[in-house]
Amino acid sequence: MLSQSVNPIPPVARSRGRARLPAWIVASMALAVPAAAQEPTELVVTPSELSLEVGETAQLQAEVRDASGAAMDSQVVFFSRARRYVGVTPAGMVEAHRPGEHTLIALAPVGDGPADRRSEASVRVEIPVTVAWPPLASVDVAPLPSSLYAGTSLPVSAAATDESGADRKPEFAWSSSDASVATVSEHGMLMLHSEGSATITASAEGVRGTADLSVAANPAVRIEVSPDGIEARTGDVVWLDASARDSAGNAVPDYPLQYAVFTRTPPNLVAPGAAAFVEPDGAFVAERAGLHTVVVSGGGLTARTSIRAVPRNIRKDWEIVGRGPVRDRHTSDLWVWEGLDGRDYAVTGTWGADGHAYFWDVTDPSSVHLVDTVRVNARTVNDVKVSPDGKFAVISREGASDRKNGLVVLDVSNPTDGVRVLSRYDDQLTGGVHNVFVADEHIYALSAGRRYDILNAEDPANPYRVGRFELDTPGHGIHDVWVHEGIAWSSNWTDGIVAVDVGGGDLGGAPNDPKMIGSFTYPSGWNHAGFPYRSQSTGKMLVFAGDENFPWSFDPNGELPDRAAGWVHIAEWDEDGGQGREVARYQVPEAGSHNLWVEDDILYVGYYNGGLRVVDVSGDLRGDLYTQGREIAFFEPADPDGHKKNAPFVWGPQPFKGHIFLTDWNSGLWVVKLVDPETPRNMGEPQ
Repeated sequence: MLSQSVNPIPPVARSRGRARLPAWIVASMALAVPAAAQEPTELVVTPSELSLEVGETAQLQAEVRDASGAAMDSQVVFFSRARRYVGVTPAGMVEAHRPGEHTLIALAPVGDGPADRRSEASVRVEIPVTVAWPPLASVDVAPLPSSLYAGTSLPVSAAATDESGADRKPEFAWSSSDASVATVSEHGMLMLHSEGSATITASAEGVRGTADLSVAANPAVRIEVSPDGIEARTGDVVWLDASARDSAGNAVPDYPLQYAVFTRTPPNLVAPGAAAFVEPDGAFVAERAGLHTVVVSGGGLTARTSIRAVPRNIRKDWEIVGRGPVRDRHTSDLWVWEGLDGRDYAVTGTWGADGHAYFWDVTDPSSVHLVDTVRVNARTVNDVKVSPDGKFAVISREGASDRKNGLVVLDVSNPTDGVRVLSRYDDQLTGGVHNVFVADEHIYALSAGRRYDILNAEDPANPYRVGRFELDTPGHGIHDVWVHEGIAWSSNWTDGIVAVDVGGGDLGGAPNDPKMIGSFTYPSGWNHAGFPYRSQSTGKMLVFAGDENFPWSFDPNGELPDRAAGWVHIAEWDEDGGQGREVARYQVPEAGSHNLWVEDDILYVGYYNGGLRVVDVSGDLRGDLYTQGREIAFFEPADPDGHKKNAPFVWGPQPFKGHIFLTDWNSGLWVVKLVDPETPRNMGEPQ
């Protein structure tokens, strides 16, 4: 086995104490305070709380005191629980980016403990920060149908924009100029009582928006409904054609209809939650098996139809095929490809260690073996990618001893005979490269979690920058980028998924001239990864957006297993309007998603402590795919000799030539395959 190094650094000592803060939330600063000889027992931060406007800044001061109250010479670390909402600069300046209630934390270490550790060996103070919302600038009532009928009701909504241009969702107070014609409930239901005209008003924070109504006599005498099928599997969409008809049998335009579902489940089924639902566009989905009766109503008229839902019955078992164990450090991402020599290879990175990337021969998945190791000046090789032609690989670098991070380009034309360093690129990437992507002879490299730089790699030994893309929103950040059909899809936390034309869109974009197409966001702001995919079964452009969050703590070097939260948001992408609309989700209770891959209408998710998840995403997607029984299989790679023993923590999957390759943070590379439930299978013994 060959080994190469680029500015190697010694292995990093491993702590078995409590959690060290993740790098993405730590903004450390050392403040000099008066000296004393005893251990710190009190930390005083001035001011003790802050109230700021968006864009406003404030300076924090800190004093560490011993048991007698005397000031001490001690280092202080500040960090933000939500740096995209409120940040702390190295000089101690707080800056408000987005409204809300936030918390800063100050730590002073006790004894010789490092200042950037959250542990019992520290004095800790929380500083509440309230960032006020700017005043509202406008309220607009959403457009109503052109035809309104007495005796019917329909939901009405309003949108508010504040003086910063941000969209707001305040509580609206509704009123009507003529309650005999129309009223609006406190929940936003517009009720039309009689023929005539009226004006409805939505008010919030002293700002008002209005809409004029003209209500006509109701011509409807019956409602008709017909489904495009009377039996379906759970999770499949059945489209309902429902309409109101007048006495001549003509459809009544814009007639508001409401849907309700009543379910008779099998006698042996005990399951909580809604069994089925119908969305306003007429999409019926059963999340549980049973006989479902859909009632369509409007203006005192009703109609009904029944649909039987049967179990999806797509579950498969898994079989362990092979392994590439890594137990002395954490494993990060992977990439699997067919080499120029016809053999199959995989590359895996390492996290929080000493800069290794491992190259494996996986031609025979039952006999995975290491063929080369590359070590670079880094603590973390978070991401690894291989060019589409299989000639070069790119590995990311974070935590370099000389603070020159960036990326390394490697010749992988023949890994069996050795991987060769072609180039290192760190120009303006010294803040650390967390993720990379390779497409059309270009490298897309994240820089310090703020933007991505685009490098021309036609000559991989001499890459050079040709473009760059960065959002301009307050406190913006970026975690990942994936390029598909000339569109760069980036994952941007609170700014959601952003699509950028780099050669495949209609805006004339190119790698040297990226042009933003559009985006979609969701309330949690946890957007960590995204995978663009055109559905084979429907032809629709979908974006699978994965969350990442650690509400129950994250302790990389501790003994206890880690637990994540979050799920996969599935959006249909409007290719004409350049916007996404979330239509479905895949959520595993008490676990959290990480990296994902979609191929042949199957979703593969590294679901951290939930293991590998394999999900059917064929057909139209609505609702909760987990509840619907769309999960094909799951696999939890437990290793009693792992870096954390028997603690599955799957980082990322990749399907390849009939097998599923995955990396587990605590135990390395695994290869599994799906088998029919009745097939004898190898449950596997750790190697």
